[in-house]
Amino acid sequence: MFSAWDRRERPPEEGTAAGLQGFGVDKTFLSSLKGILLETELALTFVIFICFTASISAYMAAALLEFFITLAFLFLYATQYYQRFDRLNWPCLDFLRCLSAIIIFLVVSFAAVTSKEGAAIAAFVFGIILVSVFAYDAFKVYQTELMPRTTEGEGPAVIPGLPGSHDQTQGTMEPVVVIF
Repeated sequence: MFSAWDRRERPPEEGTAAGLQGFGVDKTFLSSLKGILLETELALTFVIFICFTASISAYMAAALLEFFITLAFLFLYATQYYQRFDRLNWPCLDFLRCLSAIIIFLVVSFAAVTSKEGAAIAAFVFGIILVSVFAYDAFKVYQTELMPRTTEGEGPAVIPGLPGSHDQTQGTMEPVVVIF
């Protein structure tokens, strides 16, 4: 009978994926731009949660929820576990996570600053900083993952089905027919 130590030293048998052995943290991801952005979002969200807990406990649920969502994304990206869910559009989910966090923290931060308590004002300041971090993250996700790309010398991108998008080989505009 083999123990866990024996299994760790043997290569995986054929037919089993090497990644199924456990959760290995990708340290290069944690030091990449995306990893640093997620870590910054996580730290600032936790600080805002503490500030809301000290002043206005009604708003701490929004910060706690966003903390857990960001922690889940950091875990999935750092362990490369998100690759197992290949049917999900991860860049789009990440972009929507950033947009929802921007909206939530803008509303909650401006609502908290009306109480004029010290911790609420600190939560407002950290909330505005966090909104800028989320906005930069959303911009980078859109720029690198979601924006249509063109190759050099081709001109504008050709998006199938988009009115006004034209193919460089044909040089004609696609007609748009709208029937009511």
